[in-house]
Amino acid sequence: MIRSIPLHHSAPLQLPLFASSCTGAAHSVQFRLKPQGKRGPGSSSSQEVFSETKQGGVKICTVSAFGRRDQDHVLEQEAPENLDTGPMLKIVPGQAFPLGVSEVDNGINFAIFSQHATAVTICLSFNERIDDRTLEFKLDPDDNRTGDIWHICIQDLPRKNVLYGYRIDGPQGWHHGHRFDDRIVLLDPYAKFVEGRRYFGGENKSSGFLGTYDFDSLPFDWGDDYKLPNILEKDLVIYEMNVRAFTADESSGLASSLRGSYLGVIEKIPHLLELGVNAVELLPVFEFDELEFQRHPNPRNHMINTWGYSTINFFAPMSRYASAGGGPLNASREFKEMVKALHGAGIEVILDVVYNHTNEADDVYPYTTSFRGIDNKVYYMLDLRNNGQFLNFSGCGNTLNCNHPVVMELILDSLRHWVVEYHVDGFRFDLASVLCRGPDGAPLSAPPLIRAISKDAILSRCKIIAEPWDCGGLYLVGRFPNWDRWAEWNGIYRDDIRKFIKGDCGMKGSFATRVSGSSDLYKVNNRKPYHGINFVIAHDGFTLRDLVSYNVKHNNANGEGGNDGCNDNFSWNCGFEGETEDANIRALRSRQMKNFHMALMTSQGTPMMLMGDEYGHTRYGNNNSYGHDTALNHFLWGQLEARKRDHFRFFSEVIKFRRKHPHLFSRENFLGENDITWHESNWDNPESKFLAYTLHDGNGEDVYLAFNAHDYFVSVSLPSPPTKRKWFRVVDTNLESPQDFVLDGIRGIGSTYNLAPYSSILLKAKLENELL
Repeated sequence: MIRSIPLHHSAPLQLPLFASSCTGAAHSVQFRLKPQGKRGPGSSSSQEVFSETKQGGVKICTVSAFGRRDQDHVLEQEAPENLDTGPMLKIVPGQAFPLGVSEVDNGINFAIFSQHATAVTICLSFNERIDDRTLEFKLDPDDNRTGDIWHICIQDLPRKNVLYGYRIDGPQGWHHGHRFDDRIVLLDPYAKFVEGRRYFGGENKSSGFLGTYDFDSLPFDWGDDYKLPNILEKDLVIYEMNVRAFTADESSGLASSLRGSYLGVIEKIPHLLELGVNAVELLPVFEFDELEFQRHPNPRNHMINTWGYSTINFFAPMSRYASAGGGPLNASREFKEMVKALHGAGIEVILDVVYNHTNEADDVYPYTTSFRGIDNKVYYMLDLRNNGQFLNFSGCGNTLNCNHPVVMELILDSLRHWVVEYHVDGFRFDLASVLCRGPDGAPLSAPPLIRAISKDAILSRCKIIAEPWDCGGLYLVGRFPNWDRWAEWNGIYRDDIRKFIKGDCGMKGSFATRVSGSSDLYKVNNRKPYHGINFVIAHDGFTLRDLVSYNVKHNNANGEGGNDGCNDNFSWNCGFEGETEDANIRALRSRQMKNFHMALMTSQGTPMMLMGDEYGHTRYGNNNSYGHDTALNHFLWGQLEARKRDHFRFFSEVIKFRRKHPHLFSRENFLGENDITWHESNWDNPESKFLAYTLHDGNGEDVYLAFNAHDYFVSVSLPSPPTKRKWFRVVDTNLESPQDFVLDGIRGIGSTYNLAPYSSILLKAKLENELL
């Protein structure tokens, strides 16, 4: 005998999210149970059995089925005895908006955009995967399509723990840009939760990614005393970090269930406070497939994508960052707990977001999970003059068609979702120059998406930061279309600071321009110094320790023959390539790391540092470590403890000194002639590698800074301090800890100072008994 599939009874609706209901006349709907995987000769299928009646003009379908593996023997099969008759499903056409899944008056509404589709089938599963018990509803284009949106409303579905996806068919002309394949169950671009494998790097490599929803859980409790930090942009000190790598190592001291999770970050907030940063910039936390390199044999199939720059879905938090394999709903809740805890500590949360490309690769090794199979011609930039091939300005095989109206709205909806639902404070846009290109890839002078983000009311409180270049050569540092809102990663700052500190000739003038706020780049219209995000080190490239330990990259472990990663690192190994026990070289490297940090934290503009640089993390010369879920990328807490009293102490104290003196280092406006005095008459000498200047605050609390990139001592003639004050030495990077930073300052500074090779100093003017 055959019985119905049991469906969980859903509770009656108390507070419907949308006032409008699924309306329209009942219509014929095809139901079928399908197995996961591609269809074809020899593939398994399922017996389709359904009955239907009508009540009040609404079709009521009781669906019954059982899986089968051999069609020739179907009459000999019987349904399992433990299947009970489930509730009757009522189907109405539904509504076109909102996209995704929504709870309405009389059911669960599903809506998906596809302009070029000819057939759409929704797939539902009440198990943990799409399998033999999958229920499929084929949508009628006459009743279930409004414009380019396909929709259906189903009553009596459970209000959570349902997986769903779509099979979509359409034109097969690849040369016209189409990539439809209705054998594949596709992820809804608007899914708010994504179910896949539960553990990061788990063995289930073939696991698909499906949407799910939750209309049962209570709203997250942000707390009566909760408030956003609302830190001024000029006062930010950003810490770029990876959620998983921050606590994945056993040395974190956390339980294994917490390592590499959002909750793990909460446990380490005291470290962030001790360091002194007030904003974290999280490497991608949108759902991504860390095992994407292992889909087929290739030189990189030994690696795991640990950085996450390969987005599957733009709305769902990375589910495998949940603790203890908790899945997508727990990931969402724990992400909010992390944000709440960081905000409670006065730390803002900025997300590194990847809207320039997706995980779906190219036509050589396509990885169809969502957009490609839904409407490739809309979602991606294509060269329709060249057989509909993908344009690749991302370096990752495809480029999202960001300024198409539908894609633009998807991106805006995603950003608003993270602000409203998760309370994040800002976004850093990876390869943001892609967002400035039209559908054919041509640069736009006024990109609609960039303008829309700038003008959006919900995003108005957010920090918005561009990485102002892409892999197609569109380099927009200082020229990114900004509407006086966008900040930029200042890649020119990075390069010029590196060159000067390591002792390159002819860099003094550029160094002076960078530390004083890069007015040559940002002093236009109403832009401010803080619109330049100053950094020396970021996730891609050398760590700070490797910057002073390697002349060339060492990327053989990546499997790409050393051809990946940047070749222009502007690094210097201080006399020996790699690790060494030479005390003189180690001392020089220590000084250089402190010099870089000093320059960064005393520059006008917004500073950003990389996780691990506070203890001198090394990747042993690998400047493109995206695929190593190992100690190469993990924060090593044991090394932090070993260097807590020297290296870490210096880094922390300098950050706190900056934050304690915003009137000197975090100015609202660019420096004027009354704000700075350059102690220099040798600007045009390319051999000169020494620079000194005084920052004035108007109240006599001046700061004198000097940087010596020569390989010899420089005897410095100090300017007179302000009236009734004396110079006190706060920093000398040539000295050992704790003398390298003395908060109250060392008195007795005369009219000259002998500045050591490759070192820097900071003097503070103060009254004899004044505390800093």
